[in-house]
Amino acid sequence: MLCPCGSERAYSQCCQAIILVEKPASSPEQLMRSRYSAYATGQAKYIFMTYASASQAEQTIDDIALWAEQTHWLKLEIHQVSDFEKDLANHQNAQVEFSAFYQHQGQIWHMRETSNFIMEQGLWRYLDGDVSDSQALQKPKRNEHCFCGSKKKFKQCCAKNL
Repeated sequence: MLCPCGSERAYSQCCQAIILVEKPASSPEQLMRSRYSAYATGQAKYIFMTYASASQAEQTIDDIALWAEQTHWLKLEIHQVSDFEKDLANHQNAQVEFSAFYQHQGQIWHMRETSNFIMEQGLWRYLDGDVSDSQALQKPKRNEHCFCGSKKKFKQCCAKNL
């Protein structure tokens, strides 16, 4: 199975070890990708664990699990990653701008966000995000290629989950 994060690598060779806490995310982008994959595979405990401690109080594992269960994650696109390595000794934060495409309650959605990450106890954690766009999209016509990147026609791909 390909990793949901869009890396085009096998899940077992990409985000799985991070989600199973066998190894830490080495960068904010890798944490972002693993969090997306965790949503796509219903790993609510991992998502909760990767919130910064200041943000965990606003979340519950049950709410995360419910959202992940009600949502079918289609595609992740990373647009920009801040250059956190340039001066990591002085900067313990970073940003990742991404778009996520998902199906929720019969609609296909596009959300664009700039996520803020911080370093806590030597590990990258998701602090919060600024959503710049969130909108329902027109469904592709049945014979059009699916936008999720599968190279299948929409009717043979994501239309099955609507």
